[in-house]
Amino acid sequence: MIECETTRVRLKAVGVEKSSAGCTSFRLRLSKLRGFALLATGIVFIAATFGPATQARSGEADIPHYVNDPSWPKPFPNHWVIGQIGGLAVDSHDHIWVLQRALPYSVDDQGMKHELALADRMPSVLEFDTEGNILRSWGGQGFVPDWPQSEHALWVDTAGNVWIGGNAPGDRQVLKFTADGRQLLEIGHPTHAPRDNADTSMLGEPAGIEVDDAAHEIYIADGYLNNRIVVHDSDTGKFKRGWGAYGIPLREIANPPEPTGDAASAVGHYVREGPDYVPGEPLEKQFRTPVHCVHLSAKGYVFVCDRRNDRIQVFNKQGKFLKEFLVHRETQGNGSVWALNFSRYPQQKYLLVADGISQRIWVLRRKDGVEVSSFGAGYLHSAHEGGLDSSGNYYIGDVGGDEGREGGAGNGKSIQKFVLQNRHP
Repeated sequence: MIECETTRVRLKAVGVEKSSAGCTSFRLRLSKLRGFALLATGIVFIAATFGPATQARSGEADIPHYVNDPSWPKPFPNHWVIGQIGGLAVDSHDHIWVLQRALPYSVDDQGMKHELALADRMPSVLEFDTEGNILRSWGGQGFVPDWPQSEHALWVDTAGNVWIGGNAPGDRQVLKFTADGRQLLEIGHPTHAPRDNADTSMLGEPAGIEVDDAAHEIYIADGYLNNRIVVHDSDTGKFKRGWGAYGIPLREIANPPEPTGDAASAVGHYVREGPDYVPGEPLEKQFRTPVHCVHLSAKGYVFVCDRRNDRIQVFNKQGKFLKEFLVHRETQGNGSVWALNFSRYPQQKYLLVADGISQRIWVLRRKDGVEVSSFGAGYLHSAHEGGLDSSGNYYIGDVGGDEGREGGAGNGKSIQKFVLQNRHP
């Protein structure tokens, strides 16, 4: 017997506990020493190929395996240094779009910093090809009147329009641009008005975006101030519907008083709001800020990152709660579910969940949330926003910054690429 695994999965949606058992037996008859040597060589080859990037925990042959591409991206022009990554998305042409928070300096070949005027800083919106070259760049503070103070959330729809949000105090809007940076639409508006999850005229520091092109709808994970999902018309910006955790209506979402003084977030300085999750406590009935991502599966289910509650909640498009997955519930503070993407092969079988605390990507089965592997340990610091190209390669943006990382965690890169090793037809 080589491997035998039993997994228990709790499906909160139906209030039952299912058991799924998988047990595979192999009988190895090694009658010749030569056969044993060949087997050992094969094992060494596999270990060398996959290296430390992927750690599998299951016998499923199609689990995605990744290795880091140290050549991606290519060196930046103008001695630019990329800042924190607030958003990342891959478009239908396999171009990787990145939303970064521009640093006020460049670094020359000798490692010396040089302060930059606002107009000379690295643009906030960057378009890369799969080889790591910058194809186009634009945006940043002052680019349009309501550009967010702290860039957060990025999506590129099938028409090539670029959507962005922001998560600083006062960032209560999502902006829509053409691919070359001409503004088309604004949903919400900047304001310091009090939090109100029932108010559909503005947003609440939106953290995640996805556009349903066929339905002409934009889903917004809203966000760092509010704690809800809202859906708007992607052509007109008109509000259509919204909900909170477990599908509760907007009027039932709590609106606690906003922090003040040192307990309040500021531009460039995020402070967690409200009590942290404590392992062992009952499941929280509300989303805990930030509601960090929202994504639609190929079958039209809505997956939501409830980051600080260490869970993923799944809904239909009308907001009916279907089920939830608990992800490393021992994680406290900023939580375990920072970003979520669907694997390409086969049929979005797996979820890739970025965990900025454990500094790796968890690979879960999409149907039941069972963890089957992980990758990225040793490369990542605060994994924040991710995306996949059509070949299944994974791109991840970090908010750990390129300097001052605690304990030297990660490899110091704010954006990087992990190449899928086992492709499927």
